[in-house]
Amino acid sequence: MAYPLFLTLLFLLFLTKEEKTSEKPNIVLILADDLGWSDIGSYGSEVETPNLDWLAENGVRFTQMYNTAKCNPSRAALLTGLYAQQVGYEASYLQPLKNGITLGELLQSAGYRTLWSGKHHGFDHPMDRGFDRYFGLKEGASNHFNPGPKRENEPQPAQKRPDRPFYEDRKLYQPFSPPQGYYSTDYFTKYALQWLEEYKDEEKPFFIFLAYTAPHDPLMAWPEDIAKYQGKYAEGYEAIRQRRFEKQKQLGIIDENNILTEATHVPWTSLSDSLRKAEEQKMEVYAAMIDRMDQKIGEIIQKLRAQGKLENTVFIFLSDNGSSAEMVNLPGDGKIGTVGHWTSLGPDWANVGNTPLRFYKNYSFEGGIKTPLIISWPKGLGHQNDVNPFPAHLIDILPTLAELAGADYPTEYNGKSVLPAEGQSLLPAIRGEKSLREKPIFWEWSVGRAVRKGDWKLVTHGKNAPWELYNLKTDPSEIQNVISKHPETAKELEILFYDWKKRVSP
Repeated sequence: MAYPLFLTLLFLLFLTKEEKTSEKPNIVLILADDLGWSDIGSYGSEVETPNLDWLAENGVRFTQMYNTAKCNPSRAALLTGLYAQQVGYEASYLQPLKNGITLGELLQSAGYRTLWSGKHHGFDHPMDRGFDRYFGLKEGASNHFNPGPKRENEPQPAQKRPDRPFYEDRKLYQPFSPPQGYYSTDYFTKYALQWLEEYKDEEKPFFIFLAYTAPHDPLMAWPEDIAKYQGKYAEGYEAIRQRRFEKQKQLGIIDENNILTEATHVPWTSLSDSLRKAEEQKMEVYAAMIDRMDQKIGEIIQKLRAQGKLENTVFIFLSDNGSSAEMVNLPGDGKIGTVGHWTSLGPDWANVGNTPLRFYKNYSFEGGIKTPLIISWPKGLGHQNDVNPFPAHLIDILPTLAELAGADYPTEYNGKSVLPAEGQSLLPAIRGEKSLREKPIFWEWSVGRAVRKGDWKLVTHGKNAPWELYNLKTDPSEIQNVISKHPETAKELEILFYDWKKRVSP
């Protein structure tokens, strides 16, 4: 039977439109908060993270992915593809981002529905910077169960500040008084799931930025999640760290000849029985927070599978800095893990969290600036459990998403000039087309500074501390300082660092 000409043309028009829409993948960008390099299963952990592990098994894991060592500069670099110094976030987040565009603005220009749920830690309202919807915490850490006033029949919430600003789209809650049953990880996921349902029939692709506050302190988790880990950390720091190290070798994310750095934690046997019990409890809650985050990521995966959108969705998972040694203890009800008690992981377990690396959050050594990075896209990449050693940085995420979305990076936006992105797309490295990074990478946060060019890294920590030089190919854990053997290399890198600082400083 011959179809009328107008029906044939209508069918071809519809087909062309569908093909054009399907060319652009959906994107889910997931950012954890203060997650250590070894804190998920596919990077060596004993914590149960089956959904992240599934993404790793059906994607690519990077072994040399870097952040900025601190929350707000990391988020600025992730959002803009520029160094935090270039956008005004080298020291503070209390001013608008400048000189760049955000992921939301870029992907909106490419026809995406842009959605952000979770932590911001920035000045601009997300909906003023390219996001169609927003729910979340606009500043730093808050109580995971109740960031606002005391509710009936519960202890006084342990809080740094009870007036942290939360937004639901444009509506400001300050303080935010959530209902009973609120837990940050659950609610950030809840909004993402609601939006997936609300926009399920849209033809345009979507971009979800899911910025969890887990496992940042305060250490708080649901009792049923904590119960899964009771007794699991009774062996102490040494045993868990060594087991993670051996698992990393088995997984292939570190070489067999990799050396475990000297421990900075105290000996487990030096602790009193009561201190050991408290340390066990802290790690049980920390593990439960990561476990809960993974459960919720699984709900996103299942939602997209049910909608038939999973195959053409890119998942990107990473952390804003290494595990944290910062300590905050606020007087409370004394029950670790509950709404009424604020405690932190501390330097000893943070040393375990960053296995096998040195130091932690705020340092420009590897333990402070390395993050897990998982990228999974079944339809577009087709990779299975690949491990990629390409040196990457948060500034590379925006160029990567630009290539995925077919978005043109502008020289001007809203009448203002825009600096060219500093990073590069990671897709050529994933496809095996590129193994070397041509441009150096730089860090400066607080008293930490570093520059990496090729396999060489120059790093220091302290106002007047001397530089140290490491060859990360032969010494990925920064154990042998070889600056005395290669002074010319150190000088070259030092000049590069100060030239960069001069270029990007206000």
